[in-house]
Amino acid sequence: LIMPLATDLLHPSAATTAASHKLKRIVQSPNSYFMDVKCPGCVAISTVFSHAQTVVLCANCSQVLCKPSGGKARLTEGCSFRKKKTY
Repeated sequence: LIMPLATDLLHPSAATTAASHKLKRIVQSPNSYFMDVKCPGCVAISTVFSHAQTVVLCANCSQVLCKPSGGKARLTEGCSFRKKKTY
């Protein structure tokens, strides 16, 4: 008697893969990424690491773009961002 599994181990869903630990995935991949952050004051775009450990300031107007929070950096209100492509 062969019992079917409740989940498919060879073809996990995207939600299952994203929720699993970075080393437990079928193909290991980091949780961090680089992102383009748009300053709400001067509308300049800066590249910021998602897990930045220091306060990131705008190069033009010196406004705070994000603050460290122990894991991922917290963006300041009004800042918009998009993930950069990974190659």
